[in-house]
Amino acid sequence: MTKFLAWTAILLGCLYFALPMIGMAEFSLSMRRDAYSLDAYRVVLADPRFQATFLFSLAMALVTIVFGVLLVVPTAVWVQLKMPRLRPVVEFITLLPLVIPAIVIVFGYIRLYNTSGWLPLTGSVTGTNILLMFGYATLALPYMYRAVDTGLRTVDVATLTEAAQSLGAGWLRIMATVILPNVLGAVLSGAFLTLAIVIGEFTMAALLDRPAFGPYMQVLGANRAYEPAALAVIAFAITWVCMGLIGTIARLSKHKGA
Repeated sequence: MTKFLAWTAILLGCLYFALPMIGMAEFSLSMRRDAYSLDAYRVVLADPRFQATFLFSLAMALVTIVFGVLLVVPTAVWVQLKMPRLRPVVEFITLLPLVIPAIVIVFGYIRLYNTSGWLPLTGSVTGTNILLMFGYATLALPYMYRAVDTGLRTVDVATLTEAAQSLGAGWLRIMATVILPNVLGAVLSGAFLTLAIVIGEFTMAALLDRPAFGPYMQVLGANRAYEPAALAVIAFAITWVCMGLIGTIARLSKHKGA
């Protein structure tokens, strides 16, 4: 009886998430009357704004991933090796983006870094892009840090570091050739989560007036019917591809470790 109730709950949960997605996908195929077609997808993929905004968000995601790795990996290693007592404090700080709304963060950025502020980043396109990258890195920080910290806990970082130092390696070389290869699966997991966050983020990009994929989805949804559904399916597929890659990398890492 217990097993039946458990499977029933799982089935109901799957239906709760699957039925809306199936309905959205079916609607996206209904642009042509009395027949299913990929017309909505063709219109979206041929739209120059789709290509421009998607490439912009993809570039921002890559930059954010590089910045996040350079920030999180040394910090997590340093906390584990030198300051283990500060782990709860660091974990609390990295979890703050989950409880502070993105709109609060971006309004703070605009207030501090506008053209009349002490560091006028919003006065140029490059400065605004840098500010947006910092915002994305903040939103992705809980996921990136958790992924890297979990990976580091499966590795004897202290022994590896001491062995590398005994051979004359400096900290930069230790990070690049010893630590990073051993937690590459965890880093890639955090990277794919970051990519999914950046692709779908709307608030920061819209308020900073950047041509990102999230605002494009909102504008398209306000003016079209079938194309937004097709765009949502595409965005959902990208997210699930990222999640599938995370699972694949995790399994490969386990097999390699074994």
